[in-house]
Amino acid sequence: MSRTCRVANSREFYGLLLKCAGTAMSSKLIVSQRPFFAQMAVDAILSLDREDLNHKLIGIKKVPGGAMQDSMLIRGVAFKKTFSYAGFEQQPKKFVHPKVLCLNVELELKAEKDNAEVRVQQVSEYQAIVDAEWSIIYRKLEAIVQTGAKVVLSKLPIGDLATQYFADRDIFCAGRVPADDLQRVVQAVGGSIQSTVSDLDPARHLGTCGLFEECQVGGERFNLLTECEGAKSATVILRGGAEQMMAEIERSFHDAIMIVKRAIQNHDVVAGGGAIEMELSKMLRAHARTIQGKQQMILSAYAKALEIVPRQLADNAGFDATDLLNQLRMQHANGHVWDGIDIASEGVSNNMEQFVWEPALIKINALSSSAEAARLILSIDETIRAQPNEPAGGGPPMPPGTAQRALRSGGRGLPRR
Repeated sequence: MSRTCRVANSREFYGLLLKCAGTAMSSKLIVSQRPFFAQMAVDAILSLDREDLNHKLIGIKKVPGGAMQDSMLIRGVAFKKTFSYAGFEQQPKKFVHPKVLCLNVELELKAEKDNAEVRVQQVSEYQAIVDAEWSIIYRKLEAIVQTGAKVVLSKLPIGDLATQYFADRDIFCAGRVPADDLQRVVQAVGGSIQSTVSDLDPARHLGTCGLFEECQVGGERFNLLTECEGAKSATVILRGGAEQMMAEIERSFHDAIMIVKRAIQNHDVVAGGGAIEMELSKMLRAHARTIQGKQQMILSAYAKALEIVPRQLADNAGFDATDLLNQLRMQHANGHVWDGIDIASEGVSNNMEQFVWEPALIKINALSSSAEAARLILSIDETIRAQPNEPAGGGPPMPPGTAQRALRSGGRGLPRR
């Protein structure tokens, strides 16, 4: 029992997705900015690969300060400015159509000392070892420069030597980039994460973007990679006055993202507001009257449990739950399948026409999970509570001096009296 959304064009489909996202935010604290965040959630999901729709490629960054409507969607990747060494300020902070190289390599001089063991026979040989260490790091840096990359990002540290080397050649570098952000960069600009610099192919291993820049957002500095052709990732920067408010915005935005994702993957939708639960309850009660034995009681109990959803919605809104539930029973008995709780009118209405929709897949998973939980509870006959652990060697404590007397007697227990 569901309705399949069939749309004539992409604009109509986009409008339906906006309504689904708006429904997910109707009971949240960000309801005052529902159109703004609904459009942001839909645009973020549509920027992903349609075959995969991996929502983990949508990065969510929280920056304290500002209002909710100051939040922004970056059609690309944005990550916070990482730890920088001397020479970082000399590097360019803006590039147009740069080549981007993503690495999993540590470009630091001390790394060669830590990972190598050399035995020296004479003191004069020590300078040769130092020269060899410097030549190794310089060969790595020169190999990166030869690729033509203007933006170098690494999951591991990039030391002061490499930072100054790149700054002298007008190359931007950033080390200690979080792994998830680096993965989003690859999905946006192309290329791949390289674990070595010995065999770099610019055509296969490097990506490109339309614009790279460093900008200030609130009290944080962000590196932005935008205008990426074929980008399959996005970043949302959320603003808010307090940490608690931003956490609530993030939870609400995540719910909207998941609803839009399910709506794209599965076009079957049902009416929300307890409408589908009341219709299922009516059908289960009717079917229970055709069954004899204890199974009739089981179906009746399941039907009664489904009515908890609209009852709880009415209680949360401050309405008379008993009155509204009786109205819903009457409407569904008269064949109004999609009637549910309407918060706006403080009554009952056709929620399918009011665009209070939920993906049918979510309802199916919820009913399956609740049935499995009930079966698990009913399969438990008795619960045993474990007593607190007693100290080793339980029993009454020995009288004082027992151990000393046992040692004096040769370890054979108490002496005879």
